[in-house]
Amino acid sequence: MAILVIKHSALGDMILSLPLFRAIRRHHPGEHIVLLTTAPYVDLIRRSGLVDEIWTDMRPKLWQIEATWRLIRRIRDTRFSRVYDLQGSQRTKWYYRLLRLSGVRPEWVGNAPGCAYHIPDPTGPMHITELRRQQLALVGIPDPGLPDLDFLQSDIAGFNLPPRYALLVPGGAPHRPAKRWPAEHFAALGNRLLAKGLTPVLIGRAAERTEIEAIKAACPSAVDLCERTSITDLAALGRQAALAIGNDTGPMHIIAASGCPSLVLYSQESDPRKVSPRGDWVRLLQRPSLQDLSVEDAEAALPPMR
Repeated sequence: MAILVIKHSALGDMILSLPLFRAIRRHHPGEHIVLLTTAPYVDLIRRSGLVDEIWTDMRPKLWQIEATWRLIRRIRDTRFSRVYDLQGSQRTKWYYRLLRLSGVRPEWVGNAPGCAYHIPDPTGPMHITELRRQQLALVGIPDPGLPDLDFLQSDIAGFNLPPRYALLVPGGAPHRPAKRWPAEHFAALGNRLLAKGLTPVLIGRAAERTEIEAIKAACPSAVDLCERTSITDLAALGRQAALAIGNDTGPMHIIAASGCPSLVLYSQESDPRKVSPRGDWVRLLQRPSLQDLSVEDAEAALPPMR
């Protein structure tokens, strides 16, 4: 027997989905579990060992009939006994409809109208982990719990970090700048952390280079790891950091899930009631505009450091 799990993106959602994959694996011992996902997450899931096979979904436009039907035929021909739709998008609802048209009707666990185990879309704010918990409960799968990133191991000795450091994550979606706390505030907080014996370590990608250079200029003792860290590095750094502070962005999901005491900053651009990092020590701080979040308020909200 084979089981299909569908989860396309994004990075934070994928980290939050790891407990779901683990719970599904435990619920279907001995069955062949296939994950349908997108290319950026193949390596992460392969490292986890939580599924037996990974299919990459190129997510063709639904009007690209040949490519879409090629995927539907592949699903049909594999004869899955059950499908867990953990994406719950309009696309995956169409997959459900097209699969029915192809003549195959596996047990579908998702939000597609008419499916065997239907979880309705929430009418109000609900964290995605709670929604998925309720979804799995429909088929008798118990609470999946928190993400476990023990499988992400990396040697970070080459970064030559001091024994006590704090991670600063000033990035965020490039097309949503309102999700970013001002760089000068990160720099000011970095200098305050230095006074407490913590070296700020700056995490980011090319899209955050401008912010990180500004922070480094105002906080010269900070360590710049921009464009130098992988997902496995982030997990390893999080395990050893005293604390972390960052915007609503994927790396904070990894760092928080690694067990690092974390403060995640939100503006009105996103709703932490729907999606936010999960971990043993996670605090959330929201303002209508992050321009109005003072350094003093952020410092006061920091979780107890390790």
